[in-house]
Amino acid sequence: MRELPAAAWVFVGGVVALAAGLVATVPLTDLDWTTLAVLAVLFLVCDSRPAQLTVERARVSLGFAASLAGVVMLGPGGAALLGLSAVVTGQRMFAPVKRLFNAAQFALGGYAAGRVFDALGGPRFHPNEAAWVEHVIGPFLAAAVTFVLVNLALTGGVLVLSRQATLGGMAAQSGQLVLGCLGYSMFGLLIAGLWPGIRAFAAVLVLLPLFIARWALEQAHDQQRSHAATLASLCQAVETKDYYTRGHSERVSRGSVMIARQIGMRPARVEAIRYAGMLHDVGKLGVPTTVLQKDGPMTEQEFAAIQLHPMRGLEIVREIGFLDEALAGIMHHHEKMNGRGYPMGLAGDEIPEFARVISVADAFDAMTSTRSYRAARGIDEAVAELRRCAGDHFDPVIVDAFLTALEREGWEPPGPVAAPGDAAQTTAQDHDDPTAPLRVTRDGAAR
Repeated sequence: MRELPAAAWVFVGGVVALAAGLVATVPLTDLDWTTLAVLAVLFLVCDSRPAQLTVERARVSLGFAASLAGVVMLGPGGAALLGLSAVVTGQRMFAPVKRLFNAAQFALGGYAAGRVFDALGGPRFHPNEAAWVEHVIGPFLAAAVTFVLVNLALTGGVLVLSRQATLGGMAAQSGQLVLGCLGYSMFGLLIAGLWPGIRAFAAVLVLLPLFIARWALEQAHDQQRSHAATLASLCQAVETKDYYTRGHSERVSRGSVMIARQIGMRPARVEAIRYAGMLHDVGKLGVPTTVLQKDGPMTEQEFAAIQLHPMRGLEIVREIGFLDEALAGIMHHHEKMNGRGYPMGLAGDEIPEFARVISVADAFDAMTSTRSYRAARGIDEAVAELRRCAGDHFDPVIVDAFLTALEREGWEPPGPVAAPGDAAQTTAQDHDDPTAPLRVTRDGAAR
């Protein structure tokens, strides 16, 4: 927290001051202190064990459930006071300033949600009314959405101002974050619904399904990490064999994701194209190293081996179940819009969308990377080449999307790659570079 930029400190101070001023206006005499104490204990227990979402570095507090129960049972003021419990969270790694900010954002979220709940006619909690839950569902859902959005907006604000995240990145991940937070928020309605019969024990009973849900999310996150480790191992194997592509797969994956988000792919497809970009050249494992690193024109047999690498890639990874649509991207990323690509000579819309996306990111990274036979081309030169080849080689819609994303997010070209000491030769060709077609010999004559 000490390293926060001045703008972030101002933002944090403003949020804390706003929450403090709001809490100071809460009439304490009208509160049910017993209910507040029980929910505060539940909040502290839940907040000490946040759940890891499948979004990288994103964790959600299980205390959302207690906070939303407070909205229904205590009103806006009580929910704001309940949010202050985050100051004494069980997450000991949090610095005092971070705890204070978390308490402030929970207080503001609870108060805003309570106001929305009241504005939509949400009934105040009455233990003896059996039909109470039927009338509270609609206002509760609106309050839950409000609570989650306020918390995400405040968290996103400090992350963006501290340059730990970008607006684009936050927007891309917001869907999964909102769903995860809303899922835990719904336990608040369960607590309120159980309260009439068993009161404080309702909070205890809800702990079991809460922590089961947390365990399920942790399993999903662990599975995602296992997927990433599997892909990283395959990429490392390719880069060990063809050392001039070190980092290439990761950059193509990033470029593909930039395009996917720009054209509005849903999050599941964005994740799939991330995998496809990482593995697009895995078929090189089936190409002889002497062909990959050949210095000079290729024979027709050697060129055929290069053309088959997308199919070999499909053979290698087709049994990895979570790849799904990524397989089509791996198989067809060297097809061209004019039908002169490989391995199947598809043209136009016959080429799968994933393949059209990857081909643009692939070519751009190849052009902006240093090779043994030429220095890296500049960003402007590579952009001009993409524009020149749009419609003939690349899908013009995909090119436009990439250039728009490129202008917004930028691109960091890689530095030169040093050949390992035992390398016998270095390639003088690059099948990914549209400005330097492969040279093939027929009957001793180059073509």
